[in-house]
Amino acid sequence: MHNHARRWGRIGARAAFAATLALPVTLPPGPVMAEGKAAGSDRIFLDKLPIPQAVYSRSGPVAAGKTRLVPFETAPFPYAGTVPATGRPFLDVSSGGRKGHRGRGGRVLWQDETFADRRVLLHIPEGFDIRRPSLMVVFFHGHGANLSADVDRRQLLPEQLTMAGTNAVLVAQLAVKAADSSIGKLWQPGAFARMLGEAARELSKLHGDRRTQRTFATLPVAIVAYSGGYVAAAWSAQYGGLGRRLRGVVLLDALYGETGKFTDWVTGDRTRIFISAYTSSTRARNEELQRTLARKGISFSHDIGRHARRSNVYFMDVSRGSSHRNFVTAAWSDYPVADFLSRLGGYTR
Repeated sequence: MHNHARRWGRIGARAAFAATLALPVTLPPGPVMAEGKAAGSDRIFLDKLPIPQAVYSRSGPVAAGKTRLVPFETAPFPYAGTVPATGRPFLDVSSGGRKGHRGRGGRVLWQDETFADRRVLLHIPEGFDIRRPSLMVVFFHGHGANLSADVDRRQLLPEQLTMAGTNAVLVAQLAVKAADSSIGKLWQPGAFARMLGEAARELSKLHGDRRTQRTFATLPVAIVAYSGGYVAAAWSAQYGGLGRRLRGVVLLDALYGETGKFTDWVTGDRTRIFISAYTSSTRARNEELQRTLARKGISFSHDIGRHARRSNVYFMDVSRGSSHRNFVTAAWSDYPVADFLSRLGGYTR
């Protein structure tokens, strides 16, 4: 752990040094356009902001990191609709007044225990500056996890945003402790965009300046999905309604299926970033997707350490030395989410 801290301390020092080279910004009245600087040749590039980032606030950098669990009306759960693959009601079990969902293997997951929590984890790191080019990171966790014990304290997602030195905010959600990849409202077309619209409002409250809502609502988005979070990532990419705002998808040992949706998303716009890192758990589906993309003329790299000039698509087999359970904190590098974010061009805090 001490080695990890020293490593990210060095990255933070480099970012701080780079920040001293930036010219001061004078903000005129009304909205201004945030402009980012190009990164070095070893960086991944989000080629262009899909929608110009209109800045409606003169607030300076956030003095201290802020993390909060906030109930959302648009959260994936509770959900009383149908399952698209079957057309059957999602809540298909009833007993003693309780409703539940029968998952794979016949196990019943009760709504009041697993599919009732509306809370979404929001995080704004120390130093986040709404006036600079910014990114919204959406994290979909895997099976058997919850937001506090796992996403926050075990997988360290808020801390990884701080480590990265990237001007980014975090939004995280899915069902509580579910051995199931159901995604509730996110099965509905446009539901992902509606959830991020509510996230913009709640992030503006957390930030402390309500004027920032309109800025948060335009931020480009990167989805990071771990393990069973792949279904939420696939449906959000294909049907979520974000259009060109969604610029990247990162799968952390998560490609268990939905390869057709990921294929369509990658081939729909070759400037999008797609990264899939994996162990033996998902190797077969990753190799399948690589073959499919190769047939479609999509080039990809196996080394995130080098910028792929003809593609932003990466597949990395990191089976040696990595375990599925610890993949969010130890994959192709220690703290892979922080590593990915630190490589993005134009988003340094």
